[in-house]
Amino acid sequence: MKTSSPFVDLDGNAIPNNQVLGYGRSGLVVFRDGMAVKMPLRYMSTTDDDVNINIEVIQREQDVYRRLRYCDGVVPCISTSKATLQLEFMKNGDLRTYLARNRPLSPFNFCDIASRNFLLASDLSIYLCDFTESSILPLGTDMETVDDNGYSVQTDIGLLGAVIYEIVTGERCQFDLFKDLPLEACRATWPQRTSLPSTQNIWLGAIIEKCWTKGAFQNANRLSEALDSINLNDQSTSGNERYDCCEPGKKISSQYIFKLAVAFGAITIIAIWVWRWSSVIWSSS
Repeated sequence: MKTSSPFVDLDGNAIPNNQVLGYGRSGLVVFRDGMAVKMPLRYMSTTDDDVNINIEVIQREQDVYRRLRYCDGVVPCISTSKATLQLEFMKNGDLRTYLARNRPLSPFNFCDIASRNFLLASDLSIYLCDFTESSILPLGTDMETVDDNGYSVQTDIGLLGAVIYEIVTGERCQFDLFKDLPLEACRATWPQRTSLPSTQNIWLGAIIEKCWTKGAFQNANRLSEALDSINLNDQSTSGNERYDCCEPGKKISSQYIFKLAVAFGAITIIAIWVWRWSSVIWSSS
């Protein structure tokens, strides 16, 4: 017996729970005909005005896909309709769920990844998805100096630092660009350092700290270079001068290294994507 989810499609038909792959503030992703279909989020109680707003968000995401075209590392968009995106289905789901399901041994706990927007294909290659919170800037924009209501390459790097922190420690971290601001505030501000956790004695701590220091990385390319300098097989390599990420003498299993490599690969790929596409799209989340 199929159990209905709380969601309905644009025609008001109930969506079976076993078809739901995920949902966010404005979109719902369901499995249909071997594809991941993204549609506007709608409940039975959702007003027509809210549905129309969600449709506009989907259409903006379609524009982002048109700008990106067929980029390596982006979930392929197979087709579109007025209010949906038909995307290639990623068999292994999102990175957060995968690492939680395949949790490695202490001292790393990969259960709380900051973003669910990284999907794993059947061969565990990593793809980026979800551009609903992105805006499109004119081609030729100087991304190192542009400021869009407080959003900049620097805020993207700061947010990425929070993603790295969560992957490494398993602890939630929020790089809140609107902390302590009034609800009506529309301009993002750089958070106080005291609102962020310590990076002492954690793997990649020095790199995370630089992400949270405005201007320490000129752009995402510099961050990518810093990540490239990390040797995954060297247990003393931390980005913090020296820090043994494992207990002295503790044997590391190949399975552990594999899981760590998946997480580390995601970190590196995120940085490369930000650098590669910083001239074509802007992420405000």
